[in-house]
Amino acid sequence: MGVILAETAGFCMGVRRAVDRGLDSARKQKPGSIYTYGPLIHNPQTVELLKKRGIVPVASIAEIPAGDETTLVIRSHGVSPAERRQIKAKGVKIVDATCPRVAHVQAIIKKHAARGYRIIIVGDKGHPEVMGLLGYSAGQGVVVGTKDEAAAIPPAERVAIVAQTTQEIELYNDIVKILKGKMPQALVFETICESTVKRQVEVKELAFHTDAMVIVGG
Repeated sequence: MGVILAETAGFCMGVRRAVDRGLDSARKQKPGSIYTYGPLIHNPQTVELLKKRGIVPVASIAEIPAGDETTLVIRSHGVSPAERRQIKAKGVKIVDATCPRVAHVQAIIKKHAARGYRIIIVGDKGHPEVMGLLGYSAGQGVVVGTKDEAAAIPPAERVAIVAQTTQEIELYNDIVKILKGKMPQALVFETICESTVKRQVEVKELAFHTDAMVIVGG
């Protein structure tokens, strides 16, 4: 049996950066004082490895011990402005590992929301990145996850469209086409991460030349 390893296999830049920052914090802090707001990566094996290094994921801000002896790593998905304020209020040390590409989308949303644009985020409802992005829309954002949901969006004069950085490129293009059909003046931003696009393209190419594919992770 022949096995082909995808060239894009492994951590993307944002996740690798977050994991590295977590491990770097673990080398400097005492065990039991480092937390991550949610798992740093959607990979149970890596999360377990990080736990052994003293890096503990928590599901809510309330679980984070207050005080400057605690370090919190913000994962690559980022957080909303409201969550960031709650974290700062606890007085903990913050290691911000928000992926630069996610931060770029946050900046686009914040800028255009301040100018009165309605923000349409194409992504998965409930995903941590999307929830964080929504927090930058100043109450003017809506999440669209399917073509049917896009078709149901009422037209608006000033609209900005962005994608979750890990969104499927073909789905995003299809949804943008629907929205532009109703709102041709809408601003469209290509915010899908390059690493995501490369992985999607490679998976499709490999599928033509293999009998089966195995995706390792969470």
